[in-house]
Amino acid sequence: MRGATHALKAVGGALAAVLAATALTACGGGVSSGGSGPDGIVSSSWGDPQNPLEPANTNEVQGGKVLDMLFRGLKRYDPRTGEALNMLAERIDTTDSVNFAVTVKDGWTFSNGEKVTARSFVDAWNYGAYLKNSQKNAYFFGYIEGYDKTHPESGEPTATTLSGLKITGELTFTVKLSQKFSTWPDTLGYAAFAPLPRTFFDDHADWLAKPVGNGPYAVHAYVRGSQMSLRRWDGYPGPDRALNGGVDLRVYTDNNTAYTDLVAGNLDLVDDVPASQLRNVRKDLGDRYINTPAGIIQTLGFPFYDRRWNTPDGNKLRTGLSKAINRDSITARIFRNTRTPAKDWTSPVLGVEGGFDETLCGDACVYDPARARRLVEEGGGIPGGTMKISYNSDTGSHKEWVDAVCNSINNALRNDRACVGNPIGTFADFRNQVTQSKMSGPFRAGWQMDYPLIQNFLQPLYYTGASSNDGKWSNETFDSLVDRANAESDTATAVRTFQQAEEVVRDEMAAIPLWYQNGSAGYAPRISNVALNPFSVPVYNEIKVA
Repeated sequence: MRGATHALKAVGGALAAVLAATALTACGGGVSSGGSGPDGIVSSSWGDPQNPLEPANTNEVQGGKVLDMLFRGLKRYDPRTGEALNMLAERIDTTDSVNFAVTVKDGWTFSNGEKVTARSFVDAWNYGAYLKNSQKNAYFFGYIEGYDKTHPESGEPTATTLSGLKITGELTFTVKLSQKFSTWPDTLGYAAFAPLPRTFFDDHADWLAKPVGNGPYAVHAYVRGSQMSLRRWDGYPGPDRALNGGVDLRVYTDNNTAYTDLVAGNLDLVDDVPASQLRNVRKDLGDRYINTPAGIIQTLGFPFYDRRWNTPDGNKLRTGLSKAINRDSITARIFRNTRTPAKDWTSPVLGVEGGFDETLCGDACVYDPARARRLVEEGGGIPGGTMKISYNSDTGSHKEWVDAVCNSINNALRNDRACVGNPIGTFADFRNQVTQSKMSGPFRAGWQMDYPLIQNFLQPLYYTGASSNDGKWSNETFDSLVDRANAESDTATAVRTFQQAEEVVRDEMAAIPLWYQNGSAGYAPRISNVALNPFSVPVYNEIKVA
């Protein structure tokens, strides 16, 4: 979710101009943004996103937080239930789960005054799908007819637009898919499907420096590495208007520093309480600490593009490593039960009807040192004798759990050198190395759902060539089952078929599931009405300032 070099260079120059003109709070410092009442500004911890904030080029959490404030699409996921509800969609009609007729609500505009029309969506989706625009989320347009022409697996594209998109009126357009996909409308709350104004295309560099959207907030200023300031857009026509004056997202390279600033009264909101602070968070914050289930799973990914990790018996090696990890101990000791040992590759927030199955991983996720040693040996042993688990060291308390996982593996295998952590300085650097296929061993591969469907926990991560299949795992049986599931018109049958595909992931141990992550946050006394949505992202527009 292939960077466009020319665009990055252009936005770099534009950001430098913003930096020269704008004085913002330095990283991890300063005081609360201040103000009170409906115009009060909320200060919140943040990490720089990997890429410029193009909706079709953002597939990580930090950028996603901003897109959720700047944009509204055809659908929006209810911040409490996760249900896909109509936002800009007046109607999405189909009789065959292949051809869809979309009607856009009238009266919506972007924050620059431009009207949101059918073309705003069609142009944005065509841009996202076109190979030469190098959008990491291009894969999400893969079910629209003509994607194979705009984004071929090899060679040059033979079309610049998707043949399955047709504008039929100012506020209407049709979509033709290449196969049945009964739940396709429910995917349209994902940011990649957001509409875009003409300025995105006509003055791309300026737009990247200061994105223009149609959500409840507008960008006021952004200095990479320091802060993004968003302010309430008073012309926003939606029902979910901002109840505060804006949000200052402050970049922290250490979430312990962010937490310290929160406790000291220098920050209003931290949406990732570090593991090292969990023992005292109740004492520090009382009922201003939030710990709630979220659609997040932490896994270990593998570089299947490296032949040492992609051998005929590699599944035994990976399963052995899974059984060498004492999930119960780590989640209790490191995370104080704010994580739950994983039983499958999805999330409990889906519920049983949505595809969550706590029996699916079974024995492969049970700590058993003796069996782990046998399987690792049968699988050919750890390549090179020592594996390095790569992770970003700037956010997320990853060092603590990676060290604990390595200690567990080393103890189970009776080898102090079997596993070591490999910290990479920033999230952006880490993700760049992952997406450029530079991993030489296992790596942190947590997944936060884009939309609450079992399909989203499987297809983007494990389907051949999928946008977030960072390890390049490929399995024809899995792909075929996913295709069948997507074509099912009956939801229950589709879910069961996806679970069959998930069994292939288990049998091959395409990734090691570690634990489900709760959303955690802490906030200052000056703000209230703070909640996390099922994606663990603060519902910023509902926060009130005293």
